[in-house]
Amino acid sequence: MEKYSQKVVPLTLLLVSLTIAGWACPVCERQQPRVLRGVVHGAAPDSGWDYIIVGVIAIIVLITLYFSVKWLVRPGEGVPNHIKRNVLDFD
Repeated sequence: MEKYSQKVVPLTLLLVSLTIAGWACPVCERQQPRVLRGVVHGAAPDSGWDYIIVGVIAIIVLITLYFSVKWLVRPGEGVPNHIKRNVLDFD
């Protein structure tokens, strides 16, 4: 249990500090539209195309994440002479 807490506490502190640093400052918050207030820094989106571009990119990222996890958990290659065995088998 002690090893577990030694890894979890620093990781938790790191993640909390990153989320706090990600909040928008008061000046940026006033410049953002209602949807993005308190979330992002910098200038507001210039047009509606910016929302469409970000939405499409978010969908691509989610699809990529899905397939990455799917093929990491169940790669699907069951053949004993598959090329991955050259790397995984050290014998």
